[in-house]
Order: sequence, then structure tokens, then C-alpha cells
Amino acid sequence: MDTLRASWLGRIADAADEQALEGARLGALGKKGEVSLMMRELGKMTPEQRQQAGPALNALKDELNSALAARRAALSDAALAERLRTEWLDVSLAPRPRAMGTIHPVSQVTEEVAAIFADMGFGVAEGPQIESDWYNFDALNMPSHHSARAEMDTFYMARGEGDDRAPHVLRTHTSPVQIRTLQDRGAPIRIIAPGRVYRSDFDQTHTPMFHQVEGLAIDRDISMANLKWVLEEFFAAFFEVEGVETRFRASHFPFTEPSAEVDIRCSWKDGTLKVGEGDGWLEVLGSGMVHPKVLAAAGIDPNEWQGFAFGMGIDRIAMLKYGIPDLRAFFDADLRWLRHYGFAALDVPTMRGGLSA
Repeated sequence: MDTLRASWLGRIADAADEQALEGARLGALGKKGEVSLMMRELGKMTPEQRQQAGPALNALKDELNSALAARRAALSDAALAERLRTEWLDVSLAPRPRAMGTIHPVSQVTEEVAAIFADMGFGVAEGPQIESDWYNFDALNMPSHHSARAEMDTFYMARGEGDDRAPHVLRTHTSPVQIRTLQDRGAPIRIIAPGRVYRSDFDQTHTPMFHQVEGLAIDRDISMANLKWVLEEFFAAFFEVEGVETRFRASHFPFTEPSAEVDIRCSWKDGTLKVGEGDGWLEVLGSGMVHPKVLAAAGIDPNEWQGFAFGMGIDRIAMLKYGIPDLRAFFDADLRWLRHYGFAALDVPTMRGGLSA
């Protein structure tokens, strides 16, 4: 028994690492370990032999377990000491500089959109967020009975008693910017108009205030083929996928004729959107050829000029690209949300100032 004890205590003391120590444990106390096998032999002994050998084997087992625990602690302490020797931090050094704050996803995507369209020759135009009824509706060929002109859909500005001026609204789209820019600059023209817009709606995919970008291209011989090319180039650049397939479905908008809803090919896998592949289609924007009455309202001769227009939600395409599940989170989430989805201030493109036309 003394020889067995000395042998295993020596092996445990000599174990250089956790793997060697585990090997010693299994050799002595495992199911087929030497001490375990000897304890199984107790049942074959006479009562007198068992009374003498049993306590001795139990004492040996306890001693080996204590030696294993002590050696395991010693190896852990040695590993920690080595880490402390090789891994250290000078707390007296000045902290690394770190940019404060983040870019909001809507701002980031607006910059991305402006940069992509700039490569195709589009400038950026802006206009007021409080618009006259004429710019927001009449100039865009929206009749008086159109549903968007109802107070349940549009925010109207209150007038004082006796004020009979035409009503003003919080703009429901950035299309008035197109009219104002055409009046100021005339044709030909290529612009996008990003900005805030307002509608009376609030759920997972709608908010009273959201962001939209509209595009306008006017020239003498522009066609739907040009529109299709521009949109496909944009989708490929924005979603970073080559050859995004589009589908145009006939639709109706008062300000375009013909009009089309535009879908992109996609698939959903494990809750993640994959653009450019699969058997599904996702509607992303509305578009069409600018209605002659809209051109005429802006002072452009529709017999000489024609062009296309399109509009899409910036918040919506931001949700699609960056996997943001709820539109309301753009406006009522706390700072932890922004830290998760925000973009580092030094990494954001700074195209807007240079692109403004």
C-alpha cells in the first residue's frame, strides 16, 4: 500500500499541466484506475481482511483527491502568474482617442443614397417642410377629392379666425421640391430630393414623420428604359449585390403616367433578407414618367420635355439593409439602440455638402 501511495503521489506532483494531471487521476481513481480496481476486490475478501484493507484504501483515495486538488490549484496559479508576467497594462498611459457620438442610421443611409446618385449625375435639392396646398397637391395633379387631401391623412396648419389664405400642410412627400426646382432652374435637370415628410399614421411600418427621397430626371428623350437602368444601378450599389433583378408592375399615381411599382428579387433565410437571389419579390418604391400636367404646372413645356420620377422611403431601405425590425425604433428608442445600430462618426461619408446643387 505504501508503494502504491508513493507512486501515485509522485505522478500527481510531477504533472506539468492539466492534461497530465487528468491522466494521473484516471490512472488511479478512474473506473479502471488502479485504486478503483483494488476497491472492487473488497467484496471478495474475508470480513477480517476487508476490515483492514477498506479503511486503508478509502484513506488513500481521499489523500489522492486532496493531492489532485492541490496540484490543480498550483497549476492554475502558475498559469495566472505567467499571464500576469506577459500580459500587462500601463494604467499611467493616456487613453486612446475615441470619437464621441454616432451617426443616426437615417443620416447614414441618406449620405449613402446621395453618394450613389451623385455618381449618376444627380444633384441634391431641398425645400420647405411646411408647404402650400398648391405645391403639395395641385401642382402634382392631385384632385380635390384625392384621399391624401383628407385631414385623417394629412397634417393641416391651423389658420386664425378671418384668415382666408389657402391652407398650408406639413408636406406629405418631397415631390413639391421637384416643382420648386423645375420652376427655379428649368429643364434639363437631374436631382434627388431627400427629406422629412409627414402623414397621419403610426404602426410598425408607418410613423407620423419619416424620411423620403425622390428622384427626377427631365430631358428631351428620357424613357422608362432610362428609369429602369438608374434604379437597377442604385439597388446594386446600395445593397452591394451585382445584377439585382427588378420587376415593374403597372400602378397609378396622379403625378406620373405611366406609373409602376418596383419590386426587387429577394429571399428570406433565417429571418435575414437576401437581395438579388431567391424566388421572392419585395416592393421598394413607386415610379413612372412625369405627367404632362405636372410639367406644365412647373412651367415646363410637356411637348418639348419629358422625364421620369421615383420615390422611396429612406427609413424603409435602411431597415432592409441593416436588419432593423421596427420603423418606430428610429424615433423613440433609447441610446442603447443607437449605439447598436449607429455608425461611427469618423466612418460616415461626407458627401451631402459637396453634392448640394
